[in-house]
Amino acid sequence: MNEETPKPTPPKAFGVGQGMDYGEQADVHQVHAAVQREKREPRVGAEPLSIWLIAVYGLAVFFGGAYLGRYSGNFSGEALDPYGGEPQAMKKASGPQGAQQVAELSPRDRGKKIFSANCQTCHQANGLGVAGQYPPLAGSEFTTGGSRRPAMIVLKGLQGPVTVKGQKFGTAVMQPWDKTLTDQKIADVLTYERSEWGNSASAVTVEQIAALRKELASHPESYTEPDILGVPADAELPGGAPPGGAPPSRMMTTADEQACHRTTDAEEYRQCAIELRSARKLANNCAPCPKKYAAILGSRRK
Repeated sequence: MNEETPKPTPPKAFGVGQGMDYGEQADVHQVHAAVQREKREPRVGAEPLSIWLIAVYGLAVFFGGAYLGRYSGNFSGEALDPYGGEPQAMKKASGPQGAQQVAELSPRDRGKKIFSANCQTCHQANGLGVAGQYPPLAGSEFTTGGSRRPAMIVLKGLQGPVTVKGQKFGTAVMQPWDKTLTDQKIADVLTYERSEWGNSASAVTVEQIAALRKELASHPESYTEPDILGVPADAELPGGAPPGGAPPSRMMTTADEQACHRTTDAEEYRQCAIELRSARKLANNCAPCPKKYAAILGSRRK
């Protein structure tokens, strides 16, 4: 029998034909392996930004915004006065020369300007605050009671929550003003708040604020409601409250201004006007002046 001996099949090259489907000429695995080995050409400017650099920039923006929010004073020239000078108002004299005279504002008028520049955004111009966020100052037991509580809050700040007039306000933070406002400005704004929107409480002097600032020099900033409630509601600032009750500016009404106009004598009218203005000005600083002011008005009305 002549049987044909099968010829041996030549060995295939290593890897060739492995993993190939019928009719394919190249191994898919090998083709993909070659692609995976190749890297893209580097391009300038396509490098990924470091996450640490992003974090540093983010922190810089955050702390910069916080600093501006605390110390900007609403970008008001009066709030940022580094010398603590008292604002003055210019008015023209009624004489023939028309010369300008400088009229010193009362503490209450100065306080109104300071309030508008620094406090009005939260507590509003009407003193009613924002429901659920910022407590009112009008009729507030913290504002109209003794002068120590509100002075502590303004100097060192207040961290909520806090209950005012039976309504609870959230965790809004009132910033401390001891590093931003001078003693004079704090005294003026407290005098304004305690005599505006129907409030009737004693004025606050710069000496009282200076004494309290010295007393609280080592105290950490931001009181809480329990801290404030721990102070008696009628507690006054060091040195006592200015006698005479409400600031005299609250006593001046339209009827009072018209008291001098009831006289027909020019010299008497001039003297009356001088006495009234003098009494109103001095009443901010001395104990018997409110009574003197009322006595002058009473004598002129007879």
